[in-house]
Amino acid sequence: MRWLMLYARSRQVSTSAAAVAFTALVVWAFNRGGGGTGAMDADAINPIVYFVLAASVAAGSVGLGGQDPALDRTAAIRWVPRRAAHALLIGVVAGAALLAVQAVGPRFAPTEVVVRDAAGLAGLAAFGTVLCGAHLAWTLPTAWLAFAVLSPPLPPNTVGKAFGWMSFPPGTEASTWTAVALLVTGAGAYALAGPRR
Repeated sequence: MRWLMLYARSRQVSTSAAAVAFTALVVWAFNRGGGGTGAMDADAINPIVYFVLAASVAAGSVGLGGQDPALDRTAAIRWVPRRAAHALLIGVVAGAALLAVQAVGPRFAPTEVVVRDAAGLAGLAAFGTVLCGAHLAWTLPTAWLAFAVLSPPLPPNTVGKAFGWMSFPPGTEASTWTAVALLVTGAGAYALAGPRR
């Protein structure tokens, strides 16, 4: 277990966890009155979901690279399972934090949407680490967030549902499969290649 503590310390896990908890706390504090969201449509998605998940994933992505790039490439440590687990854990924690807020406060989105969006954003962060390095891993999730929020409504065809995967309601297969593909591709690339130097 000592290696786990060392790994967590070197990846700034406590700082990332504090940032995720702070984000969740702020969202809960500003929305604890409910604001009438309790009667919202079952498939309705409050846009705050995108921002909360993207902020949580960005906070977690800081630790996808260590202090020493050479150590991240050494064969003495089995990095592939550790990297894959780390990338998946970022999505799990981001989604769990938002679901915890929903459990004690207003409902922002269906659980399936929270899980789907957290998974896709975590995959984007992992892929961003491979392309840009850990210090810029947040750029891909943030760019997709900007696209989802600022783009005009996408057509409800397969291509539109794939590009707008964050904003389509639960049960939209193209959106779900896009998020799964982003998670698998991003986490797989990060697990195998590691962070960019």
